[in-house]
Amino acid sequence: MNHILKLSTIAIIAAMVASCTPPAGKEQAETAAEAEKQALPVKVMELTITKIARTLDFAATAQPMEEVSVSPASPGRIDKIYVEVGDRVSKGDNLFVMDRTQLMQARIQLAGLAKDLARLDTLLQTGSTRQQQYDQLKLQYDLTRSNVEFMEENTLMKAPFGGVVTGRYYEAGEMYTGAPSAASGGKAGIVTVMQINPLKVIISVSEQYFPQVKRGIQVKITSDIYRNEVFEGRVSLVHPTINPLTRSFQAEIEVPNAKETLRPGMFVRAAMELGQTEAFVVPASTVLIQEGTNQRYLFVERSGVAERIEVVPGKRFDEMIEITSDKLATGDRIIFQGQAKLIDGNRVEVVK
Repeated sequence: MNHILKLSTIAIIAAMVASCTPPAGKEQAETAAEAEKQALPVKVMELTITKIARTLDFAATAQPMEEVSVSPASPGRIDKIYVEVGDRVSKGDNLFVMDRTQLMQARIQLAGLAKDLARLDTLLQTGSTRQQQYDQLKLQYDLTRSNVEFMEENTLMKAPFGGVVTGRYYEAGEMYTGAPSAASGGKAGIVTVMQINPLKVIISVSEQYFPQVKRGIQVKITSDIYRNEVFEGRVSLVHPTINPLTRSFQAEIEVPNAKETLRPGMFVRAAMELGQTEAFVVPASTVLIQEGTNQRYLFVERSGVAERIEVVPGKRFDEMIEITSDKLATGDRIIFQGQAKLIDGNRVEVVK
């Protein structure tokens, strides 16, 4: 009987102890809730408008201002080529001459017609011939003269502009057929001339800048080969249409190249300054990136709560970065310290 009484007493005491001890899960939940209510210390800065230089950067390739694959109007035998690859030529310099046998024959024929026309003109003045006969001979003379002039221009080929010879695809004595050759890279020509002073750079610009890009805007050109040198160019042509696939338009930049430092085919960078504009600029450390995405955001303190705001980063200035968002306004309190562990809706306490 005493044994049974002792067991009952122990059971009652255990039940009382259990009723006074909260469950482990409940205790952890209460601790987490208490931690969530606790404000996290942060530092903030007021968002202000800053004037920045709006500069657009592009990667491009230097191109010749002009490039011509020079060829005669008609196939024939090449009599002589006056230039080699790498030669500098001025406008009007001889490049090559084709066989001129037909030209010589045409010149002889023209000389004979000139004598006949002069003789017929004398007879016409004395009334010894009819006007119709004179007109027919005059027409034949004019056609022959035109043919001679055409052959003179298209058998002795001259440089159309000053530049450098970048290709020579035939030798003297060879037959030129007019068909593109593998040696000329598919071009139907005997020699190629490029104008490399000035050069041009063609860039594709987003359509949003179409109203701002005008002829004459200065552009700085740099090359990885000449790291310490800046070449001053200017916009020489703005294409009038927008590409519907890329939503961009092309602009051509003329680059003086008196020393011929830059060469066609070189990789270059172009920096186009569009003047000053107003923007939000914040420390780059305030802008975070969501793991596994390219989404950028920062936190703003509003009434003691951290609010996550998605932003679009722009140009970087050393430790500062331009941002845009339709949810930001001048005077917003940007969290710049303590933001790394925040989540949207956390309570925060601003400290100095």
